Amino acid sequence: MRIVLQRVASARVRVGDEVVGGIASGFLLLVGIAPADERVDPAAVAHKIVELRVFEDEDGKMNRSIRDVGGAILAVSQFTLYADVRRGRRPSFTDAARPEIAEPIFDGFVAALRAEGVRVETGRFGAKMAVDLVNDGPVTLVLRVAEPERGEYTPVS
Repeated sequence: MRIVLQRVASARVRVGDEVVGGIASGFLLLVGIAPADERVDPAAVAHKIVELRVFEDEDGKMNRSIRDVGGAILAVSQFTLYADVRRGRRPSFTDAARPEIAEPIFDGFVAALRAEGVRVETGRFGAKMAVDLVNDGPVTLVLRVAEPERGEYTPVS
């Protein structure tokens, strides 16, 4: 699982002209799923994200979690995070999970985030989406939850 986490002042996702999810302050999560991510514990990943201290305290230091600041999460499935561009000019997506595998994993991850007590909005799985965001900081983190090609299965790195 690969997650690009962006701290945002606001974010929303549209499918066509319809806004299907939106938040004010919080995280935009772009979530890529690999086939082996069936072995990943979504609760451990969700807990790690909710506890990350990347919001500023009164001294301007990144010392508060999304829970501390009452933020929300917009989670968007993003198979292109598993693009392989080592050969040729057209990306290969063979490392990404097929939709029938990825969607239940993504849904389980979203459920685990909600179980942490944070408001979670989502895009629409498999749809062509437009994501608008106002990056805050900017703060952008890349989380590699598992790298199956290297046999790594740690909760989050």
